[in-house]
Amino acid sequence: MNRKRSVLSALLALSLVCAACGIRTNLAPEAEEDLIVVGMCQVGAESDWRVANSESMKTVFTEENGYRLLFDDARQKQENQISAVRKFIQQQVDYIVLMPISESGWDSVLQEAKEAEIPVILVDRMVDVADEELYAAHVGSDFRREGAQAVQWIETACPETEDPVRIIHIQGTLGSTAQLGRTAALEEAVARHDSWELLSQLDGDFTQAKTYEVLTEYLSGLPAGQEIDVVYCENDNEAFGAIQALEENGYACGKDSVKVITFDATRNALLECMKGKIALAVECNPLLGPMVERVIQTIEAGQVPVKHHYVEERTFTAGELTEEIIQQREY
Repeated sequence: MNRKRSVLSALLALSLVCAACGIRTNLAPEAEEDLIVVGMCQVGAESDWRVANSESMKTVFTEENGYRLLFDDARQKQENQISAVRKFIQQQVDYIVLMPISESGWDSVLQEAKEAEIPVILVDRMVDVADEELYAAHVGSDFRREGAQAVQWIETACPETEDPVRIIHIQGTLGSTAQLGRTAALEEAVARHDSWELLSQLDGDFTQAKTYEVLTEYLSGLPAGQEIDVVYCENDNEAFGAIQALEENGYACGKDSVKVITFDATRNALLECMKGKIALAVECNPLLGPMVERVIQTIEAGQVPVKHHYVEERTFTAGELTEEIIQQREY
């Protein structure tokens, strides 16, 4: 491929510069020539899930496995992601793996990648583009289904009575696929159930610190004795911040008090679930590296990959968790 030769040329040039300066280099152009070059643009490291997702990619896309991985951390800014994609296009990588922060705003840069004949694989979140041919495939979770699983649990835990079910909703990064799917499932359920009362929707941005801040501020403005039945957090880190804010404001978290729902089900969240502080943990599997590699190998074989690949996931409650189950998990 021309892109591989371009990367090889750059590596050779770097080797010459290093040699002229007396700097030792371990670059091996002969080995590099056969590597598949993958440019990966990650959202950031805002959550335990995101860190596990990055590690899954780094574990798969190694030189030992035949890849050269160029990793970019966008630090939670979409403009950084767009700049990174353009840099990968200039570097003529073989594939671009993109974890989009939000769904909108991608048509132009993905068109540039298409014109450069570089397949783009979306991971975790989706993009909202006019032409779906701008990306080769999407690998991730069905976030609407995750939300539906959480809603079904609330319906069982809080059966219809004359008493209201008071819900606080902590949303993730607004406009992201995970936020849109999990939010839609809850909002549709609230509309179906006359007894469900949505007290507030707060922007937690998928982070523990922001959730603690916004929920603490909200709780401080509630009248004394205000009852809260469910806090629906759109990821684990939000749940951690919510539990801290609730407890500091006199609320207990547990089966017979405030029921905290979370998504991701990382090891730390499952520990809190086993203790009873988290009522329901809906899994969102971050270990997507092997699935992304299968897409790349399909394309390398000259075949067209399936457009959407959804990872298998489950839910957890306190009664079914043990220390052994939690420690066996990879994230």
